[in-house]
Amino acid sequence: MATMKTVIARQGDTIDLISLRHYGVTTMVEQILEANPGLAKQGAVIAHGTAVKLPERVEKPAQTTSLWD
Repeated sequence: MATMKTVIARQGDTIDLISLRHYGVTTMVEQILEANPGLAKQGAVIAHGTAVKLPERVEKPAQTTSLWD
């Protein structure tokens, strides 16, 4: 199992912003929340000084929806 990096939330940080800052994308929000049980209970803005574990980035295949057969 890989070691997770831990970052400290800055004033006004959201999970989306932390994901964008550290991964360059906002698609890691779900994985960050899975790695940090209870973090979502803080609401949209994470409390300044909160330690947030960042899981290793894993690309998930994009799901596509076909509107026509």
